[in-house]
Amino acid sequence: MSDNQKMSEISESRLREVRQSLLRLHKTLLDCEQEAYERAHDRVENSYELLQLVMNDPWFAWLHSLSGLVVQIDEMLDAKEPLLEPAIEALINEARNLLRPSESGDEFQQKYFSTLQQCPDAVIAHAEAVKIIGRRRVEDENKSPQPTA
Repeated sequence: MSDNQKMSEISESRLREVRQSLLRLHKTLLDCEQEAYERAHDRVENSYELLQLVMNDPWFAWLHSLSGLVVQIDEMLDAKEPLLEPAIEALINEARNLLRPSESGDEFQQKYFSTLQQCPDAVIAHAEAVKIIGRRRVEDENKSPQPTA
């Protein structure tokens, strides 16, 4: 196996791992938002009603940034062309930038910040996702200068 093939497999595996962490985070945020929605409105009776709310209700609109990123990753993984390292890193960087909660950021960052303040499960899912997304590539770690004695 060539070094390029090995790098491609490592990159694809990393992208799949990032995707899984984003899906877990999205599910957790969706659960938190559903609970908040139900406190403010009526109970959501079934998954079809929830899907309609997620797709069409402004309450859930902020989550579209995260679901859109997962779709981009899915499209890249399903593409017939070989995965290119710069494109993979661009998506991972996009995930890294998106998952920066901020009181003064864009709509997603503000709602994300607020949800993290109110939902302990979201904090755990965030920490897991950031750990996976923030992890350095294996080849970068191997290139790091080794301490001298």
